[in-house]
Amino acid sequence: MPNIVIIGGGPAGLSAAIYAVRAGMQATVLYKDGGALAKTDKIENYFGFIEPVSGAELLERGQKQVERLGAVLRQTEVTGIEYAAQGFTVKTADGVFDADAVILATGSPRAVPKIEGVAAFEGRGVSYCAICDAFFYRGKAAAVLGQGEYALEEARVLLAVAESVTLLTNGQDAPAPLPAGLSVDTRRISSIEGGETVERVIFADGEALALDGVFVALGTAGSTDFARKLGAPLDGTHIKSADDGSTMVPGLFAAGDCTGGLLQVAKAVSDGAAAAMSAIKFLRK
Repeated sequence: MPNIVIIGGGPAGLSAAIYAVRAGMQATVLYKDGGALAKTDKIENYFGFIEPVSGAELLERGQKQVERLGAVLRQTEVTGIEYAAQGFTVKTADGVFDADAVILATGSPRAVPKIEGVAAFEGRGVSYCAICDAFFYRGKAAAVLGQGEYALEEARVLLAVAESVTLLTNGQDAPAPLPAGLSVDTRRISSIEGGETVERVIFADGEALALDGVFVALGTAGSTDFARKLGAPLDGTHIKSADDGSTMVPGLFAAGDCTGGLLQVAKAVSDGAAAAMSAIKFLRK
């Protein structure tokens, strides 16, 4: 039975799972948390509810519906997606999942850290994709800005090619255990500086660390992070996809806020259904 792995457990991801399992596909939903919907106090513009409903309740109803239909829900953090001999391999904090098709539905992209120099040096030493850009740091000093599983996965990619890799936690506690060879600096960062490219990170205490590049990997990887790593085009901060949720990468689909447009539950549910139907057609060919 073909397996569709859906990354994101919000309305787009759950809607996709409903359509996938009803079409006879195996659907696995991997999610870190309930996203923006779980934090919404009241929703009164969604069809079918006479009285307002909380986002947490709406989310719980969707999860129970998905599980009743036979989809698998796994609360875990997805740290990477790679091409496999057939389909994809989805890496998580708890293991690896094989997928014949993947639907990205993790919501809108995360904010860029408010550190002076990050935006100015994007593409000139500040990167958001180790798989994409690690090659350019062979024999050089690189750093990863972050402290979670996503940051550690980026560091592992860099450790294979860079002369040195430092994890910059920006005032947060260092994670454990750490990959062999990875250094850690927990000091708060004041700015990123350089000339034509990144040359150093300045800490709040005034000291500097010489670097050739900084890879931003804060929090949890989002849909645009995965799309970028797989070579799917972006439209600004969103994934460029067709109306049916398909991307330029065969077998990769996107749904919900990560595709831009109206950031509402109604659109997310519609996007999830469209992406699932598109994935189903792709797998049946």
